[in-house]
Amino acid sequence: MTGPAVSEPSPSVTQSGAPAARRHVRGVGIALFVLAAVALVTPIASESAMARVGMLLLAAGLLEVYDGCRRARDADARAAWYNGASTLLIGIVVLNSTTIVAGVVIGLLAAWFLFDAGRYGWRGVAAIRRGTPLPLRAWLLPLVGNLGVAIVVLVLRERVLPLTIAITASLRILGSAWNVLASPVLASNDAGDRALVDLGLGDRPEMLVMANRLEDEEIARGGFDREWIFGFTATLFALHAGRMGFEASLLGMLSPLLAVIGDWFIAVLIASFVVVPARLTFRKVTRPLERRAWALTEGNPVSRVTRLATRTARWWLEARLRFAIRLRQARYSPRLALRRGLRTGLPAAAVIAATVPVWGMNWYFDTENWAAGVWNSWAEARTDTWREAMVRSVLASQQVGDGADAFAVTPAGVPADGDFAFIVIGDTGEGDASQQVLRDSLWQAAEQPDVKFVVISSDVVYPTGAMRNYETNFWLPFKGVRVPLYAIPGNHDWYDALEAFVATFLEPQAARLAMRARVEADERITSTTDAHIDALIARAASYGGEYGVSVAHQRAPFFQVQTDRFALVAVDTGVARRVDDAEWAWLESALEAARGKFVMAILGHPLYAGGAYLADPADDDPRGFAAIHALLRRHGATIVMAGDTHDLEYYAERPGPGAAPTMHHWVNGGGGAYLSFGTALAWPRQPAATTWAHYPGHADVARKIDASTPWWKRPAWWWTRDLGGWPFTAEWLSALFDSNEAPFFQSFVEVRVEPSVHRVRVLPWGVHGRLRWRDLDTSGDLRDAGANPNDLVEWVVPWAQ
Repeated sequence: MTGPAVSEPSPSVTQSGAPAARRHVRGVGIALFVLAAVALVTPIASESAMARVGMLLLAAGLLEVYDGCRRARDADARAAWYNGASTLLIGIVVLNSTTIVAGVVIGLLAAWFLFDAGRYGWRGVAAIRRGTPLPLRAWLLPLVGNLGVAIVVLVLRERVLPLTIAITASLRILGSAWNVLASPVLASNDAGDRALVDLGLGDRPEMLVMANRLEDEEIARGGFDREWIFGFTATLFALHAGRMGFEASLLGMLSPLLAVIGDWFIAVLIASFVVVPARLTFRKVTRPLERRAWALTEGNPVSRVTRLATRTARWWLEARLRFAIRLRQARYSPRLALRRGLRTGLPAAAVIAATVPVWGMNWYFDTENWAAGVWNSWAEARTDTWREAMVRSVLASQQVGDGADAFAVTPAGVPADGDFAFIVIGDTGEGDASQQVLRDSLWQAAEQPDVKFVVISSDVVYPTGAMRNYETNFWLPFKGVRVPLYAIPGNHDWYDALEAFVATFLEPQAARLAMRARVEADERITSTTDAHIDALIARAASYGGEYGVSVAHQRAPFFQVQTDRFALVAVDTGVARRVDDAEWAWLESALEAARGKFVMAILGHPLYAGGAYLADPADDDPRGFAAIHALLRRHGATIVMAGDTHDLEYYAERPGPGAAPTMHHWVNGGGGAYLSFGTALAWPRQPAATTWAHYPGHADVARKIDASTPWWKRPAWWWTRDLGGWPFTAEWLSALFDSNEAPFFQSFVEVRVEPSVHRVRVLPWGVHGRLRWRDLDTSGDLRDAGANPNDLVEWVVPWAQ
């Protein structure tokens, strides 16, 4: 919580700037009140409450920092900047709460509120000692409020609910709104006068004339600045469109635009936190020299040398005064602040955008990945609605059966009661060396005569699942695989409303019905037309013929394969790790039909990853992740496999007394995307399962990073290696060190169903063929005593009779 700042008497606001100043105060104040209200209801209206509250805090912090730039009193400005910066930092902590150690999140939040409580207490006591006591509302109420929130956070600790965080955020934003309404501001036409006052030259008439002239020139150069900004913006848009692809669809047009907006944000950050602070520091250091130079310019120089020196000094001083006026104008006018920030920072942002491919898989500065993050939020809110509309449309128009036949696929050659094998590969669609390096191993595995089909278990195509990326990221890498391919989508596949996935993997008529149903679910507010749908289906069919890859066998983004004694159910968990009512009904029906069989489930997201259990046991969503896990347990699922996390992991979930048999979990997301090195770099001392394994191992990952990390990334590597990335997680920082160069650690698995000997075997493959035990880090009980590290890895899961 924040309270009103105490400062010196307010200077008057010019009459001409008063209306603009009032509009500013009202606008920012109303915006903060709205943010506070939204923060309060966010846990009720959104499933991603922490992320939403974090974004609201960031917006509130930026608004208060901006308001501080326009405040008339310096003490008010400093208070606003401090409060705004604190709110920004709290927002960053809340926004990244999943990537920061849980105890650190609680400690940081409590520490901030305790510090603010102490600050207000010190202010009140100091005022009393000076004999000028402040109103209680100016210090005691903020002190009690901040102290109360800190105590609540410390008492609840890791049990802090999103609702508690939301209430805390709402109260803090309300405090910011009070500060805005209570503090006077200046208008942009005060810039020249205030700059002279700052320099101590406000009493010199000739300086006022110069300041007014410079102020008018800066206002007049707006057209030139706009041309400069437009030129860089157009160039950046073309750069992103060339790399991301451009097509006449909502996703195709907005993705490069969102990346450019990210470039603008980086430009303003560079201008505000790099260029301007550097120039201000230099100006402060040379301020005594500047004042002496102003004094020397007084009078009329006589000699030629003196006149030349005076002109040079005037030129330098005028440049400094122009910079001061620009800063003041930026403080008082958001339009001018944005223009100056872009004018200053866009060249550096353009260099970053052009060179970001050499930085590795970098989410921090690659604004094209930021665009994918925007689509993730959009798809998260709509996925269940879209999927349910698609499924019900297909159900109403086609015979899809029920029980064991509901949305079933029947790969050729799968015997009713005999042995067979299939391949599961996850998160394939990067389209670069990390995907191509697996092709020969995939061909070798798929060429075995008893391998009957391949399943892709999440994220077929990056970054946004668009059809324009399918040729390089799907068709070409899978060329040569002659058995049928089936797939469940990952979160990235949903970013284009699943259109390209549906056109590729669903039967043509089912695909047409599904896409039309999605359009209707969006009230036809979309760029997708019937002609576009037909074109997508035709394009997918054309690719299939050209590359000889067998697809289009499904009628939904989920499916099942059932034999007399084995059942495979592949479940689409969308973006938010849940299913809709229609898919839940299908899953219950399929599992009920599989009673008495060996049941294997493939999910879009893993239940275990990074040594942790990822479903929330307290989650009461009847279609959520915990409910899916419970449903699989009730029906005796023995194997659960999933993608999404980009590596290979194994966990044995031991049963409790009287519970179902051991459930074996695999993370199988290393099929081509950048790897999730966080698992190998920071495996927990007490993982969620006592029997475990992961590939790649810690030593191999550390060796690769040591060999491939350039000098300028070394500090981040030491931070991650020696400190575990604390207070962040190693997984969050590990994206800095991914590089598309050998050695590669991509993987997939071969599943051998062998009812003849009552077992299922899971055989992992890497870029050099079958993996060996020496390649994995494992718990001590996973292998038999005396097993040879050079033996091929083979997990044998007994078949209960």
